[in-house]
Amino acid sequence: MGSEVIVELQRNSTNWANVVGEIVKIERKIFPKHESLARSFDEELRKKNSGLLYTELNGEVAGYVMYSWPSSLCASITKLAGFNTHYLFLPLSSLFSGCILLFLLFNKPITCLMKDLISYMVVNGKYKTVKENYRRQGHGEALLKAAIEKCKKRKVQRISLHVDPLRNAAMTLYKKLGFQVDSLVEGYYSSDRNAYRMYLDSESD
Repeated sequence: MGSEVIVELQRNSTNWANVVGEIVKIERKIFPKHESLARSFDEELRKKNSGLLYTELNGEVAGYVMYSWPSSLCASITKLAGFNTHYLFLPLSSLFSGCILLFLLFNKPITCLMKDLISYMVVNGKYKTVKENYRRQGHGEALLKAAIEKCKKRKVQRISLHVDPLRNAAMTLYKKLGFQVDSLVEGYYSSDRNAYRMYLDSESD
């Protein structure tokens, strides 16, 4: 296991462009366009009320968390990705076979079906996006804890986030760290994908 360190990205950092560039590549590969901040990541990070922490492992960005504080009373975890830029994709033959089967069943264009199939696998944890030797090592949990501490230092009363109810691993992590389900937000990600709004009150620790 290599040397791991959590780093706060500073606006005047000399490696700003390199780190943001790596994160943008990750965003484009693992998030659908309507969920990705790839096109606006640099702009979002330069806002005064936002911050980003990333895990550097063996010289690479192994994960990142983005957070913001819209007001002095509340903060929001806007992105958490414990991923690395090396990916393990399913064989193309498996994707095409699945798409052909769906085409015969639903008579939709192959390109649309491939997008739907990949989205399904991502949501249900069947699409591997983490380098195997970085998986299940607690990078995501460490990042989230660090972001929570950053938010608490700003004396916010509540930290919130949104998560797909089907992402069981993420739900388990958030609940482990004290987040509670506030409400179901229908159509948050897309017309057929909802989200739980979850929150953590500072005084609940």
